[in-house]
Amino acid sequence: MKQFEDRPFSLQVLGGIVVPLVFGILTGLVLGWSEILYYVMAGPIAIAGGFLGGTEHRSIDNAVVRGAMGGLIYGSFILIGHEIANNAPKAHLPDPQGGLVFATALGGAILGALGAYLATRRGRDRAPARAGSSASRR
Repeated sequence: MKQFEDRPFSLQVLGGIVVPLVFGILTGLVLGWSEILYYVMAGPIAIAGGFLGGTEHRSIDNAVVRGAMGGLIYGSFILIGHEIANNAPKAHLPDPQGGLVFATALGGAILGALGAYLATRRGRDRAPARAGSSASRR
């Protein structure tokens, strides 16, 4: 898999900014329509996105920064999308609502770190197996 840092700048912007922005707006719109769909989008789908984004990094530091920024963008645009919809939320929002942005930024940083940690660990675990198997063939 190609690492995030090795991708062209346009794909980095797409994956690191545009995707969380669009998904945040959609989640914010859904917030006023369906509690269940909101929790599905803000829960398992967003968690998977943050974790998978972290797996695209060689270092945990870079994954934490990307996760925090992605979470910041995602949480901010949930609130913006909800304001665009201009309806009552079907799910609970923290008071003040800015707490949602803090939670998504922190969660994104943690998920990015976990994704990078497991991806780098998996890479290290596979490297000795290949070296050992090629040496045993000689």
